[in-house]
Amino acid sequence: MQLPREVVVGNETLPLLSEICKRLGFDESALVVTGPDTQSIAGHVVIDLLRDKKMDVDHLVVNTSTLWEVRAVEKRIQELKPQVVLGVGGGTKIDVAKLSSTRQGIAFISVPTTASHDGIASPVAAVKGLSKPYSVMAQSPMAIVADTDIIINSDYRFTASGCGDLVSKFTSVRDWELAYKVKNEYYGEYAASLALMSARLVAKNAELIKPGAEEGLRLVLEGLISCGVAMSIAGSSKPCSGSEHLFSHSLDMIEPNGALHGEQCGVGTIMMAHLYGMEWKDIKETLQKTGVPTTAEELGLKPESIIKALVQACTIRPERYTILNEKKLDYDSAEKLARVTGVIS
Repeated sequence: MQLPREVVVGNETLPLLSEICKRLGFDESALVVTGPDTQSIAGHVVIDLLRDKKMDVDHLVVNTSTLWEVRAVEKRIQELKPQVVLGVGGGTKIDVAKLSSTRQGIAFISVPTTASHDGIASPVAAVKGLSKPYSVMAQSPMAIVADTDIIINSDYRFTASGCGDLVSKFTSVRDWELAYKVKNEYYGEYAASLALMSARLVAKNAELIKPGAEEGLRLVLEGLISCGVAMSIAGSSKPCSGSEHLFSHSLDMIEPNGALHGEQCGVGTIMMAHLYGMEWKDIKETLQKTGVPTTAEELGLKPESIIKALVQACTIRPERYTILNEKKLDYDSAEKLARVTGVIS
């Protein structure tokens, strides 16, 4: 069970990073993985903070979360042999840093600049170009430093996407429980409860989550981190990734430049909740309150893509048993599901 040793969330927490590195035994060298935009937002600050402590710091700017970028970071790790890799940025930069450090056996620290999905704290990484069109197991960050002063200035759409990812735990936990009942798979009630609690907190406090509201942002960040811990405890992504995530991964294959991951998962949750006979309208209302898209039009996707994604979602991970294995949607039933939930009109 891999769990973060240090988790720091709050305003003006970034300056604590060098002391955290020192406490964890990283006081000699580091590689900072960041993006073109996040380099100016937080990357330079992180590099300066560590260099002020006399650490040997190099950095690499990555543009996308592709296997090519992962290999480029791995090559730099092999050349420099740093003590730790820091991922500074949104989900893509953190995933590249996470997977490359895992493959090279180096510790990893997460420094998110957005709150778009639970990858900021989870042991899984989503990288394009792998043999699988979905997230793969990597390693948990040894530390997470989330500075709300920085994250609150990011596009609110990213925070709303984080809400979509959190709300999706309503159906992912149900899928995990279903796999236990039908396939006798391992099911951990503690990990499931932790994931579910994060979803319930968003639903309960939806009015607090809005642009510029630090209280709401902290709630989202703490929920995303809790979900990362839930996956670490479970040893898999099952408590936080079910049929709604399969729908999102399926959409990614149909429309590679579609909406944000959490936005797509949120829409998927509405439809999967309907399949389960859950209060899907309450879930939809929570998403609407927090500014998450609930229709194909709001996602910027064609209705046809939603239907196709629903039909092929169960083939993405055949080994992962979900409500989609029970319902076996064809084109007509998928279209009906999307229409009755208002995802397409």
